[in-house]
Amino acid sequence: MKIIAITQARTGSTRFPDKIMNKIEDETLLSIHINRIKQSKKIDSIIIATTNKKKDDIIELESNKLNVSCYRGNEEDVLDRFYQAAKPYNPDFVVRLTSDCPLIDSSLIDMIIEATVNSNVDYCSNTLIESYPDGQDVEVFSFNSLKKAWEDSVLLSDREHVTPYMKKNFKVLNIHSNNMKFNKVRMTVDEPTDFVVIKKLVDKLGLNEKWENYTNLYLNDKSISNTNNSIIRNEGYIKSIKNDLIN
Repeated sequence: MKIIAITQARTGSTRFPDKIMNKIEDETLLSIHINRIKQSKKIDSIIIATTNKKKDDIIELESNKLNVSCYRGNEEDVLDRFYQAAKPYNPDFVVRLTSDCPLIDSSLIDMIIEATVNSNVDYCSNTLIESYPDGQDVEVFSFNSLKKAWEDSVLLSDREHVTPYMKKNFKVLNIHSNNMKFNKVRMTVDEPTDFVVIKKLVDKLGLNEKWENYTNLYLNDKSISNTNNSIIRNEGYIKSIKNDLIN
């Protein structure tokens, strides 16, 4: 069985340009993200899927330093980027991650991979019901599901965000955490204040802690949580839905 992880990355964020190239302890957020994925026991290959824009040459250079593959494709059609990145590997399953989640936990990734493989579902994640911290998002789906979504998706939001078509049309499974307070934790990086939070978490706990320890620190230290807890979760997808209605 072949399982690959694809993480999307670009420098062209409107809210926080070049965010994944910011450094903590002399490591870029992208390198922190990739090095934590590498601790997975179930992933065979890691691919960074970036855009074909000149400004993202730096991401390809970083992928070379990290010794992982890089696929470059359409900036707006991220679904096409994922499919084209995965196609040469002909995997059984694809793990979708995003590079704005630097503290992603490999044990959580492996748990969701195992749940997917052991269940008769097309798509499995911990995001259908948001009971995990924002920044610990993991989606796993069969390559056949990715191919079908790539062939049939029409809405701009479905193309930009990769998996909405799967969630609406395929057999799915959600993995729940045991504490709904966890969904109040924000350890993703969309805005400069998010970067401040990640730096505070790393300063106190280092780069290799489990997601639960980062989460507990966030919940118990108001000087950290008050930094970014007013930001709306999934703001980018909400904006894409509104654009579907306009178009």
